[in-house]
Amino acid sequence: MRYYEILVASMSFHGKEPLTYSSDRLLEIGSVVKVPLGQKIVIGIVKNEVSKPDFKLKSLLTLPVSVNIPKELLELLNWLASYYPAPIGQITSLFVPSSLVSKSRFKPEKNVIIRETIVKLPKLTKDQKNALNIIRNNTPKPILLHGDTGTGKTRVYIDLAREQLDNNRSVIIMTPEIGLTPQLVESFSSQFGNKVLVTHSQLTSANKRDVWLKIANSNDPVIVIGPRSALFSPIKNLGLIVIDEFHDSAYKQEQSPHYIASRVAAQLARFHNCQLVLGSATPNIVDYYNFEAKKLPIVRMTEPAITSDFVSPVVDIVAISNRDNFVDSQWISTQMIQAIRNSLNNGNQSLVFLNRRGSARVVACQSCGWQALCQKCDIPMTYHGDIHRMICHTCGLTSSTPTTCAICNSTDIVFRSIGTKALVKELQKIFPEARIARFDSDSKKTEHLSEQYKVINEGAFDILVGTQMITKGLDLTSLSVVGILTADTALTFPDYTAEEVTYQQLSQAIGRVGRGHVEGHVIIQTYYPENSSLNAAVNKNYSLFYKQQITERKRFLFPPFFYILKIECGRKNSSAAKKACENLYSFINNLPLDLDIIGPAPSYKQKQNNKYYYQLIIKSKKRTNLTEIIKRLPSNFAHDIDPTNLL
Repeated sequence: MRYYEILVASMSFHGKEPLTYSSDRLLEIGSVVKVPLGQKIVIGIVKNEVSKPDFKLKSLLTLPVSVNIPKELLELLNWLASYYPAPIGQITSLFVPSSLVSKSRFKPEKNVIIRETIVKLPKLTKDQKNALNIIRNNTPKPILLHGDTGTGKTRVYIDLAREQLDNNRSVIIMTPEIGLTPQLVESFSSQFGNKVLVTHSQLTSANKRDVWLKIANSNDPVIVIGPRSALFSPIKNLGLIVIDEFHDSAYKQEQSPHYIASRVAAQLARFHNCQLVLGSATPNIVDYYNFEAKKLPIVRMTEPAITSDFVSPVVDIVAISNRDNFVDSQWISTQMIQAIRNSLNNGNQSLVFLNRRGSARVVACQSCGWQALCQKCDIPMTYHGDIHRMICHTCGLTSSTPTTCAICNSTDIVFRSIGTKALVKELQKIFPEARIARFDSDSKKTEHLSEQYKVINEGAFDILVGTQMITKGLDLTSLSVVGILTADTALTFPDYTAEEVTYQQLSQAIGRVGRGHVEGHVIIQTYYPENSSLNAAVNKNYSLFYKQQITERKRFLFPPFFYILKIECGRKNSSAAKKACENLYSFINNLPLDLDIIGPAPSYKQKQNNKYYYQLIIKSKKRTNLTEIIKRLPSNFAHDIDPTNLL
């Protein structure tokens, strides 16, 4: 009889250490097995063989097919457990699909697209050639590919992938949203046929298992395309990881363990000694700073991939505070209405973008655009209708709600904005003949957007209305107008990343037009026509934007100069939640660690599922100080280390 420590893959197992099981078989480290856990059978990974313990053991079970986790993934699992402390069951669940428990036999995954011939690609641009040369000459250093929208970053990825396949090494291509997967699959399958495998959370359990097993059992190099979960695919000989649109917040796991995909990818690349390419038109400030500080290559691409008929889009900025711009609609300016009408007359498509996040509870002046800011944190206060007061969700400061504007004395104070449903109705009144489709988290799930990408691109709709999901990477050949209803909505976030989010969203939205298909027109409605982030996005001036923001981050002790840990607790009533956070504050404050503790303050979403939430924000120059706190946290406190925002 032999005895093994097993890493169990179960979200309900909250232990920090592996469990020990017995077996009459010799198993390799990394073998995937089935084990009894309580009344259930779950998947596990063999960590070590150990001597016989002094307590009674349960026996493990083997799978119908033999499969091992590559040693590089085992190294990644161990690193992840120390860098993002969490129960071992949650961490291990990232690496193996629970559907492996099923007794059904493995069926090979049908390839999405198989082509007899390779589709011929256009000649490389000067920028694309330069990018490829720099990447080749710096392998295996991480590369930041800073390419404007429409410069052909995907073509660079394809050439890099081809080189790896020729060297018998596999490739991971990551995309932030399932909705963008069809475009990437089409691009890569047109070159590599059945070597392309797709994995994501919307696959059925059986399909997830079959794709996972096909990757694990493949003796030939493959290209795996998917969101952040693709990182944990059981690839044996990995040569390249590409994270497309790596700035996107979807690469941050919001559930435990709260990992950031780019940091996990950097470690996986190190274990495989392979190339990592981070591609974006709008790099995160933290990542850009780290690349500069470590003197890692940053490759700039500005030349449009389609140059023959390329014309930069016309960008018009409309001041919302000037109500003369809004004759026919309270929300849609005369300029935007005219642009959409011209697009309809020319048989083209329009996209109207509305970012609703955080917009419902900001206190602002409709006349001049003034916002109520926290005196301590210089970020927007949040309005709470139940107590008719404003609260800062960072430091907890409360204030009475103004009845007049502090700048222009106007009484036109607003607390909410329009939603996508109301926006569609408004557009239907103005353009009754138009075919209008709404895409947001309420109306269409992301996978539905991916399913409809083909019919959208073929012109099934005249006007697309939606939130951020419709501005991410879509390349629509007939899109001629982008209308941004309230460009500065993100600036109302009570959060230090507000300017960065604004710049990124505007840049991505503007980038949907002017890609060489049809002439583009962008209409930006804003309370702040002079805002520096807005104008930097319009002028594609990332350098100016970055310099301004990095100065502010340093001044207020935010990343990349300090690490952040957010701790949150939920209780049956508000006073209990506040008291629990106050007690935790006292405990942490007495630890021999160099920390800056902010709060307690009500969480941005103060009430969820009949519980009230309070939070603490903890800053430190040393990340290990924060992981030390996590190890000491009671189980009824949630934590998020390296949060992408403080909401």
